[in-house]
Amino acid sequence: MDFDDQLFRYFGTADLSALTPAAVEAGTERMRVDFGLETNRGRRFALWALMHMLGVAPDLDVAFADEAERDAARDFMDLAERGAGE
Repeated sequence: MDFDDQLFRYFGTADLSALTPAAVEAGTERMRVDFGLETNRGRRFALWALMHMLGVAPDLDVAFADEAERDAARDFMDLAERGAGE
């Protein structure tokens, strides 16, 4: 999954700063629906990661039933936090 493609899919643009609050809300709602319907573990994790970066991801215990997936999500969160601090 390409990051810009995902932004375009859910928001109609890769430039999030150009969006109105209503467009952000509509895009994040579409992401939540797709996340709930997705059955492929890799695509589901990628969608969760995008939602996390946008601040709209569900809690880990809600998002992932599998402990290994929750651990991977925690690792991603740690890496993202470290990357943001640099």
